[in-house]
Amino acid sequence: MPAHWFSRLCLACGMLFAPTILMSSSADPDLMPLPMSLQRETGVFRLTPGFRVGFATGQDDRLTRAVSRTLRAWEERSGLEFSRNSSGDYLPAANVASAGLVIECAKDAAEFPQLGEDESYTLIVTPEQVRLRAATGRGVLHGLATLQQWLQGDASGWHLPAVTIEDRPRFAWRGLMIDVCRHWQPLPVIKRNLDAMALVKLNVLHIHLTEDQGFRIESKTFPRLHEQGSDGNYFTQDEMRELIAYAADRGIRVVPEFDMPGHATSWLVGYPELGSAPGPYVIERKWGIFNPVLDPTNEETYRLLEGFLGEMAALFPDPYLHIGGDENNGVHWSANAKIQAFIREHQLKDNAGLHAWFNTRVNAILVRHGKRLVGWDEILHPDLPAGSVVHSWRGPEGIAEATARGFATILSNGYYIDLMHPTADHYLNDPIPPGSRLTPAQQSLVLGGEATMWSEWVSPETIDSRIWPRTAAIAERLWSDASARDVPEMYRRLQSVSQRLEEAGLGHMSYLDPALRRLAGVPVSPAELDDLRAFVDLVEPVKVYQRGQQQPAATQFTPLTGVVDCARADSEPARRFKDAVDALLKNPYSPEAVAVVEGQLASWMELARRLQQGVVSRSPRLQEVGPLLDAMREAGGIGQDALGVLAGGQPPSADWAAGRLAELKRIAQPHAAVELPFMPSIRRLIEAAAAPKL
Repeated sequence: MPAHWFSRLCLACGMLFAPTILMSSSADPDLMPLPMSLQRETGVFRLTPGFRVGFATGQDDRLTRAVSRTLRAWEERSGLEFSRNSSGDYLPAANVASAGLVIECAKDAAEFPQLGEDESYTLIVTPEQVRLRAATGRGVLHGLATLQQWLQGDASGWHLPAVTIEDRPRFAWRGLMIDVCRHWQPLPVIKRNLDAMALVKLNVLHIHLTEDQGFRIESKTFPRLHEQGSDGNYFTQDEMRELIAYAADRGIRVVPEFDMPGHATSWLVGYPELGSAPGPYVIERKWGIFNPVLDPTNEETYRLLEGFLGEMAALFPDPYLHIGGDENNGVHWSANAKIQAFIREHQLKDNAGLHAWFNTRVNAILVRHGKRLVGWDEILHPDLPAGSVVHSWRGPEGIAEATARGFATILSNGYYIDLMHPTADHYLNDPIPPGSRLTPAQQSLVLGGEATMWSEWVSPETIDSRIWPRTAAIAERLWSDASARDVPEMYRRLQSVSQRLEEAGLGHMSYLDPALRRLAGVPVSPAELDDLRAFVDLVEPVKVYQRGQQQPAATQFTPLTGVVDCARADSEPARRFKDAVDALLKNPYSPEAVAVVEGQLASWMELARRLQQGVVSRSPRLQEVGPLLDAMREAGGIGQDALGVLAGGQPPSADWAAGRLAELKRIAQPHAAVELPFMPSIRRLIEAAAAPKL
């Protein structure tokens, strides 16, 4: 290693251990999603306690409540106090000239949001006044969400930078699916996520209500469904009405999903006679694809579905109803001689034909109740009823096939936030990607997309940290122009919107310190807590479905309070280290670039040493991270070795790179369902050091 290494290390460590400061000036405010058109103007509108709101075209209760929510959010940020929500708070049309904010809404919104409504708005901020114009109340809600993020502070106080914004969504269906079945998510969890959705202009809550692990909605027609299939954890119909109204107030549709004919164990616990194999059935406590499936040849199945879906159609006002339809493995159908005979008698060819026949029967029920069928990819079949919507979890091929057949589609492939992919992967994933071969007619059938929060590995405590802030980037992909693809700029703005989301009531940041103290299980000093936080900020949960492989014994009752539950996707320190390595490899003779990389490696090695000698040595539960701390120290040494070779200018021995890469592969294995995401960057250092020198 070069002799000047220690002097550069001292410089780098001073930089690396300095507090991270998010720089944001009034000249460059952070918004997410990006508006379709934004023109900066001169000056700012100063906010004062005398700020008043006027309605130039009349007001309704929903807009009044929305304005009140915006003012309360501003109060909490600014410390200012504005007028409260009462009949005298809002200036009538005749007096709006003196208002700080004037709202013009051409048409009152319907009671419940509808797909395809005009959601556009215009926002004009001058030093004298703010004007928000929209064709409908939905547009007003989106304009207020922009205003909530637009507020900036400086030494002179709080202000709104002067601007003209013309904005509208690219896609009409911009959703978040929350699975409340694998792990129960009660009403407060859903409400706070609705508040977050409104802030980033998502407009569909797709709520997954039935599954092998739970039946989460009250049925007064068939009460055994929720009484025996839920462990007592379900939404009453009154709670669901409250939730629907709460969502509608924020311009968000609620689309329920009742998974059928597969993923149906919880249906059959109370009604085993409707299954395709003899019961009894019990609620599943683990995850996967299970055999229980409704019997499509039993007319009693349709009697129950007629009653239940009719009941749900009356409860949920949205015209779309999701029937799932995915992952029916057909095992129980194939083993049932009566069902196979039915397939032959009705010339249905195979289990796929029977599934399509079932969907046709269910669609007829939905049509009778004024609903339109939505289902996952597997519902796509030559016999799928016209007007159905195909929800694609498999990818662009599914979108292409469905739209080629004339079906509207929604994309979720690439938006599975439970799989712990980095934000950039989701952000660059587009329902209609650049270079798409879809015809204009096919593109018009792509309604939009949904982020999906499957709940195998989340609790009410951790779910916010799995959804946010990454879903804000998905919201931008679905709202903003397709040309918005600047990943570094997205990450910069994401830091700011993450703070706004926390202000809206999310716990994706605040849950961490209590969780770490509980995880330690022993008294921790402030310095030790800082070290634990730095460690979990550095590591990431394993990706895709590896956690199930890492923790195969886990069940629905396993506490989700481990290191992996404190770690979050998309480690910022690992991403910054990658950027530092990029800079170094572009200019390997830059002392500054080398110092940053050397210093980061040294700091991680020192962090691992302190944790091993401190809180980890005292905590029973933290013992599981021992191999990861060993790996951090070894990887740091390997990286420093590579830097020394790079700086020395002499080619290494023939087996040097192979040996170092083998060591790195050995120590890069995940432990406790957690991995070290900076390992690929160290690999690049080794490869660069071994490359022939020009």
